[in-house]
Amino acid sequence: MSLLKPAEKKGRQFQNPVPTSVGGLSTASKVLPEYFRNRAQVEPPQPLGPFVTDARAYATLPASGLRVTWFGHSSLLVETDGVRVLVDPVWEQRASPFQFMGPKRFFAPTIALEDLPKIDVVLVSHDHYDHLGAETMRRLSRVMPGARWVTSLGVGSVLQGFGVKPERITELNWTETTSVGDLRLTAWPARHFSGRSVFNRFHTLWSSFVLEGPVHRVFYGADSGPWPGFGEIAAQYPGFDLTMLEIGASHPMWADIHLGPDNAALAYEAMGGRGGLLMPIHWGLFNLALHAWDQPIERMIELAAEKGLPLWVPTPGEPTEVVSGQPVRSEWWRRAAGRGPR
Repeated sequence: MSLLKPAEKKGRQFQNPVPTSVGGLSTASKVLPEYFRNRAQVEPPQPLGPFVTDARAYATLPASGLRVTWFGHSSLLVETDGVRVLVDPVWEQRASPFQFMGPKRFFAPTIALEDLPKIDVVLVSHDHYDHLGAETMRRLSRVMPGARWVTSLGVGSVLQGFGVKPERITELNWTETTSVGDLRLTAWPARHFSGRSVFNRFHTLWSSFVLEGPVHRVFYGADSGPWPGFGEIAAQYPGFDLTMLEIGASHPMWADIHLGPDNAALAYEAMGGRGGLLMPIHWGLFNLALHAWDQPIERMIELAAEKGLPLWVPTPGEPTEVVSGQPVRSEWWRRAAGRGPR
């Protein structure tokens, strides 16, 4: 039986595609002592950047038809087959309900929201603070009034609360598709959870997405723990040019809801050669776990060497062409930390 089906609810709560442990107060009580004992360098030893996006690059369409600008963590601009999609934008100083406390950015935004090119779609995978920034949404709703907003079920009301007009919002359940121009956006299951407080967990949906144009296809894994669905999703398509999988914020105590580097490699392999280039996301910007700030990418590079994975790792803020069969390895974090390439 296929795992790729619309999300189900029990009461007010959406359910994961497979049984999943998210953790509650008991997990928090176990994690807290770990934070006090932790000796990993969870933040860079010196300020990173500045990284700067040259807005003039957007005056020219990508020669390959597919270009991605990674702004750190899971915030991206995907330019594919003539459509611009801004993914999970967070320009806030902190990934937190409060801007005076919580995980702080390692480097400043590489470009002002107001300096971005015209955006056709703002894609929001789920409502967590490191994927949906309140002030970011307010500003975008003003400076990109013509954009379509595509998101998971229930997140539309969150966006409306930040000023996005309801007629501009399309909510998708898993397996549903909407089109913007020639681009099809399909929501697929992911193994995670939602909620902007402890009182509304699971009340909105979380999704991965496929961006499918006439020529190019991109898989955005968003936040997800390991589950058998990666192979099933890939089997729905002839192949992806780029597969984006999360590698950061992982820990054994919440292994069901975040991949980490090792499970990201396994998920990519499960796609059976359809993944194209592999882009690690969800790392390098916020301290959200106990591991060293650069451990996810360093481990990912080890795995890539062992398994022959075609990593695509651009410098933050740099519009970068995606060309089939051409990996990218900027190693920006090593230069930023003063270590240089290995």
